[in-house]
Amino acid sequence: MNKAFVKENEGDDDDDLDVAAVALPAGSKNYMTKQGYERLRAELVHLMNEERPAVVQTVSWAASNGDRSENGDYLYGKKRLREIDRRIRFLTRRLEMAEVVDPAQQPNRDQVFFGATVVYSDKAGEEFRVTIVGVDEAEPLEGRISWISPVARALTKAREGDTVTLRTPAGIDELDVLEVHYPET
Repeated sequence: MNKAFVKENEGDDDDDLDVAAVALPAGSKNYMTKQGYERLRAELVHLMNEERPAVVQTVSWAASNGDRSENGDYLYGKKRLREIDRRIRFLTRRLEMAEVVDPAQQPNRDQVFFGATVVYSDKAGEEFRVTIVGVDEAEPLEGRISWISPVARALTKAREGDTVTLRTPAGIDELDVLEVHYPET
């Protein structure tokens, strides 16, 4: 097929469509733990210093082989370079706007704030243990939830023994706060 009839986005200006991207509430900061910041920074350094140069070398080698239209190494390499560059731009922006918070320095250790590990139970009596972290470091299946998640918002400012209301599309649930912990300094 003639390339005139195929829409190809060479620029790939869809940086905001990054798989890991989570929109922050308007006017809010990108709160992050030190560990989350270091993990994103390490990923950025790895992409810039190791992965990107290796792919550039492969693309350069593939380009020197001649016909690029059917050269799989060249085509895949160019696509992979665009993905790496997109991720580098995304990580750079996220790290620039990050505000690192040390939960161990929280003065109100009896209340739930960013960085707290909370044990709570729902109406059914099922217990959950979650740690409230930044949007870029959330792993709900591992018990790390984003500070903008409905559960984290419901728990914020609660104390041990409090009951908070969680509003979800499935309805309203009552959460009993059983324990609040912060990392030690």
